Amino acid sequence: MDALPDTPCYLNGEFLRLSEAKVSVLDRGFIFGDGVYEVVPVYGRRLFRFQEHMARLERSLQKVRIPNPYDEMGWLDRIRQLVADHADRHDAEDQLVYVQVTRGVAPRDHVMPVGLTPTVFMMTSTMKPATAEQRHHGVACVTARDFRWERGDIKSISLLGNVLARQISADQGAAETILFRDGFLTEGSASNVWIVHEDAVLGPPKSEHLLEGIRYELLAELCEELGIGFNLRPISEAEVYAADEILLSSATKEVLPVTRLDGEPVGHGAGKGKPGPVYARLYEAYQRAKTEQSI
Repeated sequence: MDALPDTPCYLNGEFLRLSEAKVSVLDRGFIFGDGVYEVVPVYGRRLFRFQEHMARLERSLQKVRIPNPYDEMGWLDRIRQLVADHADRHDAEDQLVYVQVTRGVAPRDHVMPVGLTPTVFMMTSTMKPATAEQRHHGVACVTARDFRWERGDIKSISLLGNVLARQISADQGAAETILFRDGFLTEGSASNVWIVHEDAVLGPPKSEHLLEGIRYELLAELCEELGIGFNLRPISEAEVYAADEILLSSATKEVLPVTRLDGEPVGHGAGKGKPGPVYARLYEAYQRAKTEQSI
């Protein structure tokens, strides 16, 4: 196996290289997956929608009863230092910052101990955006039953269900696995999923079954700016297959067109199997937002 990359990280108050970072085997993140995380995109060394990411981190921490170790400025100062270090060493202006907070170190017991010091880990890597070919031709996805746990609204580090779901698509050479629970769309293994119907963008309503992606509010804002209809409501499996367009959104994908689903082309008429006009408008608006909404 290749050695760990010589990229910067942060662990419990220290800035280190990844190869130097060590945690206890009794850290509850290692033993139980007892922790939460965030992934913050960075464009030109500036953090995109940072306040929204910190608000979601706070929500996740509250839901699992882990105290937030820093205030917003404390997070910002540390992340900016990490970003600057990586940019200077690796000539990488665009990055992804991974932030993880676990409950801390304690003897193994399912009951949540009180008074622990949370373990704080952060690392950054060079951004690997979708390729020009993926944007020009779109990507293929497959579908599966959503077999994950019931608290998808928590951005938990316990991601085995998502790993298994993503592997379904990886085994078939597809970009993502789109999940359905009881016949209705939830999300992808590592993305939010949207459909376009009659020139309007539709997404599943916020619930405990899916993670409210940062792009939930962003796409709502962009649709309003562009005069595109936007609505959150239950979306049946049949509606997904019949959609005019299907879109994925995430920190790394930004907004990405799906042009094949379970081996069949997405859409209708002359645009069948091709990225659609709503995607094109949203992608352009997203690029503007990256400049306007980064700090």
